Amino acid sequence: MVVSACISIAMGEVMSLVKFGCALTLVAGFNVAAAQAQQGNSISVQVSGLRNNNGDVRCGLYNSAATFPKSGQEFKGVVAPISGQHATCTFTDVAPGVYAVAFFHAEKGETKMRTGFFGQPEEGYGFSRDAKGSMGPPAFNAAAYNYAGGTTIWPAAITYP
Repeated sequence: MVVSACISIAMGEVMSLVKFGCALTLVAGFNVAAAQAQQGNSISVQVSGLRNNNGDVRCGLYNSAATFPKSGQEFKGVVAPISGQHATCTFTDVAPGVYAVAFFHAEKGETKMRTGFFGQPEEGYGFSRDAKGSMGPPAFNAAAYNYAGGTTIWPAAITYP
């Protein structure tokens, strides 16, 4: 009786492990499918209104109000060269979701936007949807787009202090 109970328990554990392994395989399969679905997805932000062709434009893609537009907390970041006083920041392999973009003109090769004593920008800056804030950056929802996947272009204009 004890032996058959132990075998039954052992078989139950084996079955649980088999079920867990199957579930893990399914989850891994869904993750691979999701990753493949992201390939080819891109968001391009066309920045206009640059005052010169010096330096580059640094863009951050944010997927959360909690991190927008905090430096170093972007979901993805890109650096775009300037040509003809325009720049295009292209974020690749982006999953569908809600995103906002913050950018600045790094005329002297800065990696972080320069700000004055009270935190006001000292160089050109902007946000997706040309969102504006009062006494600070705009809210995430004011700058955010619902991105369904595929290739999309978001126009944005830069503002200089």
